[in-house]
Amino acid sequence: MKTICPLIITVIFLFPGCVPKKSVADTKPVTLQSETGQPEMNYRDPATWLLGYFTREQLTRPPHNDWFQKGYDEYVFNTEAVNKLTDISKDDLTIKIIMGTWCPDSRREVPRFMKIIDIWKFPPEKITFIGVDDAKRSPVGEYENLDIQRVPTFIFYKNNVEAGRIIEVPLTSLEQDIVNILIKE
Repeated sequence: MKTICPLIITVIFLFPGCVPKKSVADTKPVTLQSETGQPEMNYRDPATWLLGYFTREQLTRPPHNDWFQKGYDEYVFNTEAVNKLTDISKDDLTIKIIMGTWCPDSRREVPRFMKIIDIWKFPPEKITFIGVDDAKRSPVGEYENLDIQRVPTFIFYKNNVEAGRIIEVPLTSLEQDIVNILIKE
C-alpha cells in the first residue's frame, strides 16, 4: 500500500501533462455575428493576435486591415500640431509602438498615429512594433525593461534615451502629445 500511493500520485501529476494542447497557430480566428447579421471578427481570440516583433504591413492584411484602414482614413488630425512636427529633426529619433491587436484602444490609436507619422514623413525603419497578449506580455528580449502597463504605448527615443511616452490615450491629441514630448519647453 505504501508503494502504491506514491505511484498513484505520480500518475495523477503526469496525466494532465500528456494531454495535447492546441497551439494558437493551429486555431482559426472566431467570427461573431454583428447586429446587422454580418460576420464580425473576434479580436479577443488569440488566433488573431500579433505577438512579438511585427511589421506595419501585417496590420494592412486580414484580419487587421479593416480596422486599420478605417481608423487611418477617418482620423482628422490637428493641422497646427502636425505642422510643428515638420520642424523637428528626425535624425536622432526612434519610436517603439507596443500594442495589442485584441485591444480596442490599440485598434483606435495606432492607425491614427500611423497617419500622423506618414504626414510627418517619419522614416518607417525607425519604428519598432511590438505585439502583446492580453496580459501585456510579449516574447521579445528585454521587453520587461519597457515596463508596459497599458496599451497602446508609444515610446519616443532621442539618441536611444527615452524622451517620453503616450500611454493608452493621448492627453490632448496624439499629434500635440508628440510635439509636447519632443519639444520640451
